[in-house]
Order: sequence, then structure tokens, then C-alpha cells
Amino acid sequence: MAAPRQLVVEADGGSRGNPGPAGYGAVVIDPDTAQVLAEAAEFIGVASNNVAEYRGLIAGLTAVRDLFPDTDVRVLVRMDSKLVVEQMSGRWKIKHPDMKPLAARAAEILPAFSVTYEWIPRAENKHADRLANEAMDAGRRGGQWEPSSSTAGLDTPRAAPEPEPSGPPGDAAAGAAKVRAAMAAARPAPARAPESPQAARAGQAPDVPQAAQAPQVGWGSAPDLGSPATFVLLRHGETVLTPEKRFSGSGGGDPELSATGRDQAARAADAFAARGTVQEIVSSPLRRCRETAAAVADRLGLEVRIEEGLRETDFGAWEGLTFAEVRERFGSDLSAWLASPEAAPTGGGESFTEVAERVAATRDRLIAAYAGRTVLLVTHVTPIKTLVRLALGAPPESLFRMELSPASLSVVAYYADGNPSLRLLNDTSHLG
Repeated sequence: MAAPRQLVVEADGGSRGNPGPAGYGAVVIDPDTAQVLAEAAEFIGVASNNVAEYRGLIAGLTAVRDLFPDTDVRVLVRMDSKLVVEQMSGRWKIKHPDMKPLAARAAEILPAFSVTYEWIPRAENKHADRLANEAMDAGRRGGQWEPSSSTAGLDTPRAAPEPEPSGPPGDAAAGAAKVRAAMAAARPAPARAPESPQAARAGQAPDVPQAAQAPQVGWGSAPDLGSPATFVLLRHGETVLTPEKRFSGSGGGDPELSATGRDQAARAADAFAARGTVQEIVSSPLRRCRETAAAVADRLGLEVRIEEGLRETDFGAWEGLTFAEVRERFGSDLSAWLASPEAAPTGGGESFTEVAERVAATRDRLIAAYAGRTVLLVTHVTPIKTLVRLALGAPPESLFRMELSPASLSVVAYYADGNPSLRLLNDTSHLG
């Protein structure tokens, strides 16, 4: 009996906005020769990162099945999505209703015994990542990814002739024969030089084809965009847990403001009264935010609207513990949480990816509801950092690189063309 055919699938997905315009990429590799046997990529419209990553997995496994319909295969799936790897390996529960049918669909493509999963760092998943970005770029231009335009696995310029196929026909999604050079030799495409402020002011376009140009941002933005929806982000004042740096989310107790926190809220209220710019107030449902918002609302004569999407992360079994206590009791879970935005705290808490999806959906609703107005959002560390991260297009690990003091102010403005502008971060001058 012939030995099973060994194959590697690398898959990835992305969303520019999370949720936002999304796409996936997948590649099937012969591990003995490092040859790429198939590529697949697709723009899937508006979706979350997790949905796109699952779609990439499904495409990769489908490509294997279509390439080797009558062959006994053993597939190693390598992805930088901790969530997908852990859920498909059976170690994490699948709680999100959008993920359950996708996971079930992926599990049906090949026999369960023939597929194993391995998490890899993003830097080791460049080929699939670039396919996903090519798909999203194609969607931005109003089209779909084409195998003939892909440069994700090439180590030579696109104009150079491709090697003759030496393996099974490639791309299962598009039906095109694709065999690439060794993965180890692949180089990323040269990055485009950013448009300089000087060129933008002079009306010069960057030296790229017109169809591929991204929407203008920053210095290149059109000058007449109207008044933005401006979110003034106020972190709540201190509670008794704040000075001790204990995890305090939405899954444990609901502490009130301490005496210090009430003083901070009053000082913030005085500052807003002096500035006179806030037109609406929206608060997280948690008590510490409602109390902070009430202090400002009473001073300004405004009503407070409660928004569930602004609540803090559910930290599961870590609620009320210090970082040191969590490391001592749940060390491996903490390490996974620090390493991946898709890892959730022990005991069924929320991952940063889940929080980002919730916050992004809330942001979009509030932008639509308060276009052209200045709104005070009284919320927590993670939602504020997430709004800032999404505005900057920064990676998830940037959440660990921001400082947000109690009762601090940050400001993000959202313009009509979809471009946000970070105006302020962690201002505490009103507390001095």
C-alpha cells in the first residue's frame, strides 16, 4: 500500500476595518520540494478577520481535495490565526454563531484523521497573507483576484517567464495551473513609497497605476468633507481596583467610582463645561462609566445614552486578579493571550479580536447616528485603545503599547470619505 501523500496548507484572511472589506488567501505546498501546487484567493465583501481566516482554511482544504480526489493525503494546516487553529484542533470552544457553520464546513472537506493544525507566527505565513491582500486590493478596484496577476509566491519580477508546471494543476478556485518556486526563496514585493506631503500639496499623484491607487488620506484628502463625527473618548475615573492594576472588565463585579474617581469625573465635567463642544453623551453600561458620564451630563444639562458595545472586555476567570496573580495561576493561558489577539482569557472571556468586532460595529452605528456632531463616549481602556488602533490601522499588538490614565481624554474624528483622524491621546491636563 502506497504511503499517504504529505501536503501543507497555509491559509490566511484579513479585513480592512474588522469588520470591513475582507479577503482570504490559501496555498497548497509539497513539503518535499517546497513547490506550490495551488493558490486560491477571493474578495468576500464585508466580513470580520475571523470569517476571512476560516474562508481561507476552507479554500485551502478544498484545493487539496480537488487536486487529489482519489489519493490518501495527510495535510498539515499552518495558520497564524490562533483562534482557527485552536478551534479546529478541538481545544477551544466555538462560541461565535458566525464561526460555527464555517468550522463545520471546514471539518467536512477531508477526513478528520488526515488533517492536523499548527499555529505559526505571521512572519512565516507571508505567502497566504499576500494572497489575501491581493484579493482585498482587487475588491477595492471593483473586481476579483486573478491567478495570472498573483505575485505572492514569485521570487522574480512578474514579467519573467514562470517555470513549467511539474506537479498537479494548481488553483482549485480559478482552474489555472500554478507551480511556484521554492517558498524559502520567495521575496515580498517591494513596498510602495508613501506619497509625500510636498507632492500632495503640489497636486502630484504617487507613481503607481491609477486603478491601484488607494483612497487619499492625510495631506492628500479632499479639503471639503464637511464636519466629521467627532468622538471624545473619556476613560472612566478610578475605582478601588484601578490603583492595584487588577483586571476589571465586564465579566466580574461592577465597582463604583472611588473618592478619587468621583473627583476626576467632576474635574472632567468642569473641563467640558469650559470648552462647550460636547453635544451628546454615550456611556458604557458599567457603573463606573455611568457615574462618570452622569457627572458630565449634570454639568452640561445633557442626557446619557447607554451603549452596550462600549463595555469593557470580559476577562473571564482573571476578573479581580493582578497580572502577577494571573501569571501564577494561569501562566500558559496568559502567555497565549499576550501572543495572539484571538486568544481569550481563562474561563470563557473575550479575545481582543472579539472585542474589536464589537467595538467596530458600535463605532459604525455611532458614526451614522451622530454624523457632523461631537459626542462624548465614556468607556474603558480596551474600547478606547481599540478605536485608536483601528483609526491608525495599527496591528493588534499596539494595544499593549498605549497608556491610558483614569479619566484621560482621547479624540478621534471620522470624516465623510471614511478616513479617521486621531487628534488626541491620553490627555490628563484637566486633572492637574
